[in-house]
Amino acid sequence: MEHYMNALRSYADFSGRNRRKAYWMFVLFNTIFSIICNVIDSALGTMFIGSIYSLALLIPGLSAGARRLHDTGRSGWWQLLWLVPIIGWIVLIVFLAQDSHEGENDFGPNPKELAAEPAAV
Repeated sequence: MEHYMNALRSYADFSGRNRRKAYWMFVLFNTIFSIICNVIDSALGTMFIGSIYSLALLIPGLSAGARRLHDTGRSGWWQLLWLVPIIGWIVLIVFLAQDSHEGENDFGPNPKELAAEPAAV
């Protein structure tokens, strides 16, 4: 849940890098909450709650995806592959599932290495 809340805190921050675990945990919780909203909507016979939730999470989802692509050494603009049916989706999922780019890249330091460093006293 912490990764989901971190993605919401950095609502429109498209800079920096995001670890693979943080991105996929955000996707997991977002999917769970979307299903819950859709169940509530179907029980009420509306589409209001699911639509509002989807709109509210559009920018954080794009932001988390851009930071994840930055971690693999790619630009966030690669997310436009979502617009290409099937082939684009497969390619983008492979990009998002790749491990972090070693060391520092154009988008900042590796978050794995930052988490592994001992705290300075």
